[in-house]
Amino acid sequence: MMFRKLKIFHKNRAGFTLIDMIAAIAITGIIAIGASVSIAQVLNQTTRNNDFTTASHNAMNALHWMSRDALMAQTVNGTAGFPLTQALSMKWTGWDNSAYTANYTVTNGQLRRIYSDGTNVATTVIAEDINPASGKTGCVSNNGTIVITVTSSVGAGAKVIDVTRVREISSRPNL
Repeated sequence: MMFRKLKIFHKNRAGFTLIDMIAAIAITGIIAIGASVSIAQVLNQTTRNNDFTTASHNAMNALHWMSRDALMAQTVNGTAGFPLTQALSMKWTGWDNSAYTANYTVTNGQLRRIYSDGTNVATTVIAEDINPASGKTGCVSNNGTIVITVTSSVGAGAKVIDVTRVREISSRPNL
């Protein structure tokens, strides 16, 4: 008895119409397009954030080591031409009369520190993606104050991210 009523109830319903199917496909397509655009924007923003973080880290690491040596330095040479024409050289004498030297050069975007403690020489890559262009990275010495500017450029084409960091250091006497 119950099955007969169900059969009668569903007798006039044959299934979905073509209009129902087209509407369902259209709604699903709109949702899919929105999701793909959102995913593309998230990936693009993630790439930009990663490039900014990398550039910022490179510039800060370069400034850390350069300012550390500049605080110790008694003589600084090469500020006028760094990094395009000459290396930045910082020299000082330690408490035990040991001569220390730190030279900085930029080659192929890598900032290298060549450190000597009088007996050992060590070369270390301090930072990468350093932009050596005039006005981007450099050092200026004026009346015992050293101003170091470092720019790191990460990315390609029109999506290059430049991060510039500047530090002013009052050096030791006799500079």
